[in-house]
Amino acid sequence: ADFLFFFSGLIGRSWAMVFAAGGFKVKLYDIAQQQLMNALENIRQQMKEMEKLGVLKGALSAEQQFALISVCTDLKAAVEGATFIQECTPENLELKKKIFGQLDLIVDDNVILSSSTSCLLPSKLFTGLKHVKQCIVSHPVNPPYFVPLVEIVPHPETDPSTTERTYALMKKIGQSPVKLNREIEGFVLNRLQYAVISEAWRLVGEGVISPTDLDLVMSDGLGMRYAFIGPLETMHLNAEG
Repeated sequence: ADFLFFFSGLIGRSWAMVFAAGGFKVKLYDIAQQQLMNALENIRQQMKEMEKLGVLKGALSAEQQFALISVCTDLKAAVEGATFIQECTPENLELKKKIFGQLDLIVDDNVILSSSTSCLLPSKLFTGLKHVKQCIVSHPVNPPYFVPLVEIVPHPETDPSTTERTYALMKKIGQSPVKLNREIEGFVLNRLQYAVISEAWRLVGEGVISPTDLDLVMSDGLGMRYAFIGPLETMHLNAEG
């Protein structure tokens, strides 16, 4: 069976639930046993709650999904049999590099090493690793259980098959993957978001509109359109293309 493994913070727990919903066996790894116990309890409660509300993802029951998740505090045992490893530690370059350095020494040539980072470039994270061809960033949008987008960002030396396999896996678990052809500061989601935020500050700062009304422009205007179609498709559909 496919094993996938994670770290057990907020994003790690959310990823674990997404993969379990897709029917995959998941191993949660962390250095603290108590943290893992808390994570399991939290996941169990969330799954039961969502099942009750009728919003549980996937074809399996909450109980069946929960049974797919196990925990582990031994890194070597955790990677045993894994085909895909998703790192979900805090946004700290040194910490992430240390973890990928450790993984690099114990993984085989088939496993994909993936990071959840939202802002650290693959070239900063993976350069110099033996298994750099198998390394990739899969940046989820918080919370990944309800927001399907995943930005897939390769290292300059990432093998195309690593990108393809990651893309196919994300599709299989019901996420909406997008491929970046090369790395760029901020990736794509945040670059678009920063452009909107900086204009929002300007409009409010210059006294054009109140903060409350500015937020309404997005929530009751632009955002409603963008929930269905993107800016390029909008332009294409408008006024004879």
